[in-house]
Amino acid sequence: MTGALAAQLRQLTAEVIRMGGLAEAQVVDAVDAVVRRDVPLAQALIIRDLRLDSLQSEVERRALALIGKYHPDEGELRRAISTLKLAMNLERCGDLARNIAKRSLVLSAGEPLLPVTGAIERMGRLVAGRLREVLDAYAGGDVEPALDVWRRDGEVDEHYESLFHELLNMMAAHPGSVASGAHLLFVAKNLERIGDHATNIAEIVHFQMTGVELVGERPKISLPTLEAETTRS
Repeated sequence: MTGALAAQLRQLTAEVIRMGGLAEAQVVDAVDAVVRRDVPLAQALIIRDLRLDSLQSEVERRALALIGKYHPDEGELRRAISTLKLAMNLERCGDLARNIAKRSLVLSAGEPLLPVTGAIERMGRLVAGRLREVLDAYAGGDVEPALDVWRRDGEVDEHYESLFHELLNMMAAHPGSVASGAHLLFVAKNLERIGDHATNIAEIVHFQMTGVELVGERPKISLPTLEAETTRS
């Protein structure tokens, strides 16, 4: 590996780690905005998401330029392509956190649903923790924590399934809660999808470090269906 190529790969890795820190903060703040009914926090988060979009574009541009200029070998190419994939997943996490923040603006105007909000907080902390663990694995060059996140993918699904049924039961018993409950359903679904992106990142990190793709089905349970919300709304 040439000195220039090595330096540029290190810079790309640093940019992805920086994106990871921003994405994790977005997820934590989005959940806090829902739990604390914090309108200024939600509004600031929505604006901050533009920074993640910009960084993702910059990582993509630099990675493609690096590949075209240096014609890296297999290991180097794996690192470069991994930065592209990681940046894309992190940008999507930011989009999903932004969507949660938008939902929180509506929720803050209604009556609080405290028991369910507590469940949202627990699920949010779990998902943010998964994201932090896999990003620490990437930053530290340690594949085992990433593999552990992959193995525990089903835990997020279990939280989502439990919360899904809790919300449906609440809305059936209290018709006045239907509007807020529907928004919380989408909050929960967005958190579940962030968990999926954390697992995607674990797979990318594993492949970058080992050259071997994780094969077989992720450890999952059968999830209730909910019409998907676009992350570009």
